[in-house]
Amino acid sequence: MIVFDRLWKTMKDRGVSTYQLRERCGIDSKTIRRLRANENIETKTLDKLCAALSCKLEDIAEYKAD
Repeated sequence: MIVFDRLWKTMKDRGVSTYQLRERCGIDSKTIRRLRANENIETKTLDKLCAALSCKLEDIAEYKAD
């Protein structure tokens, strides 16, 4: 299972709110909800998140065995 717990920590460390993230990435509130619920998202969304936060994929996502 892919979890996005690291995304919220990275955002907090960088002082970025979900509103700011939505504006920077051009993603909607439904995508934020999916991230919070650790549901599937598109790889292009991951790319946008990494670009907006100037981070690596491992700074926002992590694989955990079920």
